[in-house]
Amino acid sequence: MGRRSGILEFAVLGLLRESPMHGYELRKRLNTSLGVFRAFSYGTLYPCLKTLVANGWLTEEPGSTSEDAVAAPLAGRRAKIVYRLTAEGKEHFEELLSQTGPDAYDDEHFAARFAFFGQTSRDVRMRVLEGRRSRLEERLEKMRASLARTRERLDDYTLELQRHGMESVEREVRWLNELIESERAGRDLKGSATGGTAQQDTTSGATGGLPRTRESSRPDTPGDTAT
Repeated sequence: MGRRSGILEFAVLGLLRESPMHGYELRKRLNTSLGVFRAFSYGTLYPCLKTLVANGWLTEEPGSTSEDAVAAPLAGRRAKIVYRLTAEGKEHFEELLSQTGPDAYDDEHFAARFAFFGQTSRDVRMRVLEGRRSRLEERLEKMRASLARTRERLDDYTLELQRHGMESVEREVRWLNELIESERAGRDLKGSATGGTAQQDTTSGATGGLPRTRESSRPDTPGDTAT
């Protein structure tokens, strides 16, 4: 399974854990609510859904009402399919949600994981946040060392771009420090819903959107500059 398809499956399962949805609604939520993916097509979504159904993690059902199921064929249209999470699918998603390995805090995967923090236990959130911070601190150290070695050979614009990348990473590290402090103090984010996704805005960086809360002052650009 590719990394991007793995992130997509995770996000689909997470959204369907909240409620059953049509494919159109799923695509809309993935593209606008979570902000995890860009230019997200049905050609990518439906093969993913078919795989999840084949694995027994989702079921396909006719439209939400019997009227939908009858009216569509009479009008020459296909009945809408509603995708619903199975018990096995819920168990699989909870297993994915509990994982705290390196993939959980890579640039794109971290954005998806953060979008579902409202469904994640506090100790798992802490491990993911601390892993992300450690990853970015290592990246920042390498960026500083590289800049020190090459500063004299860079023109002003390239140098400014390097500084911008470092500042982006530094802002995200400060943001992570605030989140970790809140988690340690047992505080939830202001305005967070139980599901965790409805109350979040996102910002987009070079390699992936990073969710942020509306009521907090967070970095404008996540630290996903390449090392």
